[in-house]
Amino acid sequence: MAEQAQIGVTGLAVMGRNLARNLARHGHAVALHNRSQARTDALVAEHGDEGTFVPSTSMQEFVASLERPRRVIIMVKAGGPTDAVIEELAPLMEPGDVIVDGGNALFTDTRRREAELRKADLHFVGTGISGGEEGALHGPSIMPGGSAQAYESLGPLLESIAANVDGTPCCTHVGPDGAGHFVKMVHNGIEYADMQLIGESYDLLRNGLGMAPGDIANVFRQWNSGDLESYLVEITAEVLGHADHDTGKPLVDVITDAAEQKGTGRWTVQSALDLGVPVTGIAEAVFARALSGHAEQRVAARELPGPSGNWGLSNSDAFIADVRNALYASKVVAYAQGFDQIRAGSEAYAWNVNLGAMATIWRGGCIIRARFLDRIREAYDKRGDLPSLLVDDYFTEAVGQAQASWRRVVAGAAQYGVPVPGFASALSYYDGLRAQRLPAALTQGLRDFFGAHTYRRTDKDGTFHTLWAEEGRPEVSTD
Repeated sequence: MAEQAQIGVTGLAVMGRNLARNLARHGHAVALHNRSQARTDALVAEHGDEGTFVPSTSMQEFVASLERPRRVIIMVKAGGPTDAVIEELAPLMEPGDVIVDGGNALFTDTRRREAELRKADLHFVGTGISGGEEGALHGPSIMPGGSAQAYESLGPLLESIAANVDGTPCCTHVGPDGAGHFVKMVHNGIEYADMQLIGESYDLLRNGLGMAPGDIANVFRQWNSGDLESYLVEITAEVLGHADHDTGKPLVDVITDAAEQKGTGRWTVQSALDLGVPVTGIAEAVFARALSGHAEQRVAARELPGPSGNWGLSNSDAFIADVRNALYASKVVAYAQGFDQIRAGSEAYAWNVNLGAMATIWRGGCIIRARFLDRIREAYDKRGDLPSLLVDDYFTEAVGQAQASWRRVVAGAAQYGVPVPGFASALSYYDGLRAQRLPAALTQGLRDFFGAHTYRRTDKDGTFHTLWAEEGRPEVSTD
């Protein structure tokens, strides 16, 4: 009898290939399938000595090679290609089998697929996987959704291949149906914000002090040894310190300044709008990428009036410290907004997501892994109903200490014409959150004037409308 595999992977491009190798390296027999047979053959030829692989030439053979309950991970492009694989795979599966989508799927698609497959008594597990191709091979952060029953079958395998920090796997059951892909989407949104803030820090040091990329790389290396320690800060130093092989110039000066995106950042902002959650840092990061790609507009606008040139700063160490503090405070805001969105999504869709657990599994393997995720975990472990990370004692003190620097940087950037949408929006959000009164009262008054949308009062219960067109403008209760 042919060997039975414990788990299968269909879709053997870079991520699927590396995930299959990771599973095999951890002692799991892995069934392999790909639409193009050449990829299956190449994986076995090049890495067959890493563990037990069970290759197949068809979907039927692939499914037949799996032990029951069958567990299959789909690693293909999101959208139509994922649906096509499910349509081919599902009829070959039996009640109790588990289908896993490990791609960057939109969580609403995952909810739809989970509901459809549940009718056939199949478990569908939308699973966020972060860490890129290296993480897939050496240990990613894994965010599986789906039923608790599916996780009982699947969880031990995923936990065995996930990154591990302090003896804890960076994998946990996130919640029902689309919870895993929702959390991965927000993770990617935070990643957008984080990279935007890092980019603004680089731009400030270059414009404010005239520093060369190699020197800025050294600044980021120093920052990576403290509270800012993170994967993104670490690789920023590597990119800034790298010289182009052809020209000898800093690589960052050779790369076109137009950032691309695959859509997860936009999804995050669209979802936040639906949920009514202000993720201003993520939104500004998405818009900044969009602006960078508008080449014709940018060329046409280069002669617009405004300040430019070196700031003429006399104390470079003080300015570097200010930018560092502004970066830290803005990052805290970005993460706080992301966790607010996860809480709102969890409440809206009845997922019961554990926010502290999300911070725990993001500490290793994933792109936004950072030292201060330990602090975030501690904050939510201490108080599960924490209304905002910013009101946790540790983060209140940390942001308070950074505040003067933060304000100097944003003010200086405005004065000297350096765009800092991430820093500025984070500071505005912080000030809006702590304000005693917001101009929303006037907004509501205007809405009542032109649209009779009513308003609430501070001194009595109920909703009210002012009869603006009548003499004396009397107020009436609308309850």
